[in-house]
Amino acid sequence: MTNSQQRPLRIAIIGSGPAGVYAADLLTKSAPVASGELTLSIDLFDRYPAPYGLIRYGVAPDHPRIKGIVNALHKVLDRGDIRFFGNVDYGTDLGLADLQRHYDAVIFATGAIKDADLNIPGIELEGSFGAADFVSWYDGHPDVPREWPLEAKEIAVIGNGNVALDVARVLSKHADELLVTEIPDNVYRALKSSPVTDVHVFGRRGPAQVKFTPLELRELSHSHDVDIVLYPEDFEFDEASDREIQTNNQVKTMVGTLTNWIAEQPEDPSEFTASRRLHLHFLQSPVEVVDSPEAPGRVAGIRFERQELDGTGNVRGTGEFVDYPVQAVYRAIGYFGSALPALEFDHRRGVVPNDGGRVLGADGEFVPGVYTTGWIKRGPVGLIGHTKGDALETIGHLLDAREELPAAEQPSEAAVLELLEARGVEYTTWEGWLALDAHEKALGAAAEPAVTHKGEVARERVKVVPREEMVAISNGAPVSR
Repeated sequence: MTNSQQRPLRIAIIGSGPAGVYAADLLTKSAPVASGELTLSIDLFDRYPAPYGLIRYGVAPDHPRIKGIVNALHKVLDRGDIRFFGNVDYGTDLGLADLQRHYDAVIFATGAIKDADLNIPGIELEGSFGAADFVSWYDGHPDVPREWPLEAKEIAVIGNGNVALDVARVLSKHADELLVTEIPDNVYRALKSSPVTDVHVFGRRGPAQVKFTPLELRELSHSHDVDIVLYPEDFEFDEASDREIQTNNQVKTMVGTLTNWIAEQPEDPSEFTASRRLHLHFLQSPVEVVDSPEAPGRVAGIRFERQELDGTGNVRGTGEFVDYPVQAVYRAIGYFGSALPALEFDHRRGVVPNDGGRVLGADGEFVPGVYTTGWIKRGPVGLIGHTKGDALETIGHLLDAREELPAAEQPSEAAVLELLEARGVEYTTWEGWLALDAHEKALGAAAEPAVTHKGEVARERVKVVPREEMVAISNGAPVSR
């Protein structure tokens, strides 16, 4: 697009999680903009009424880093140079043709919100859940039911990443300890009545190959009245493990933490005194979720094959099988992306096909003016910080091609609003989010203080969960409770 700065370059970003916000922020700070060579007009769209994506709806409310990340994203959007439009669903309210008509370039940053499949017998039994669904529930996702069946005393969590530890921590933690977070009231009530006594976390490889972070691991030990239980037979290290421990500080820290815990724990199981236990198992690969003979169709247990390290850090089966009695199974083996209307999709990897963020069509050629960033670009791997480098690559390609971008037919900032209003879309804005944010904090301030083992603590906020209520508050309607 050759506009010689007759007007700002119009860019739409679909998704307001870290990937989308970082892309918008980096665009505004890019060299062409800083030099005055280029001006931008950026609109950020999200299918949810509130911003922040997976930070709001995909991370445990007691995660220690959430607040800092949200504050950073807030500062970007609060500057006023990026417009936010929530409650706008790509593919329903706006299609690709609409975006191409109103914008010179479109960046998809829709992330990955579905659970990756685990194809073993029995995974479909009642009491078997995807971790992503559970996380959406306890985070008050506006599109999921308000109830969750918390009936199991013994629970298996399959996976050795941060999500697995989040799920295990929330399931094992006493509900009163979560009241100081933004946990929705319905979630608190359900967790409060949970009969759980034992949560088991299973990893396929050894302690030196885990995918969680030291911070996430240490958080487990902060839960009141929850014992962490480890098993000596799981602490196997091969040559590759030793090299990782010696050369990788993160691995060294985590292995050190785990070995200290096992050295300090009682040898006699009867000496564990907490009312709940969180068990960490390694070198176990799931084989089958076991059906209940008394209540067919329900989870009654889970079977694993013991693994051994092969010298390279990978594992092989030993032919030894171990059964655990559990009444619920949560698979936390990763997220998976969702196909986007009018774009090609790689169903094996769960991503939009792209080259460095430049979206590819069915013919393998670049789709002019269409880009992607974040997990929908590279798959659900890496930590949030990796998303910045990812966005830098994408916007670099966009800015390099700015003179060749197909010019929008209706580039005025008012035109897309007129379209949304004509279609009856009840979109929300940044100002609306500020109102909703204040409302949630006011609910927390008005609530009874949380009584934890440390004493009374004021509630920071109470998260509003029904979508229609969020939209109403964002758009200034009075809400009665």
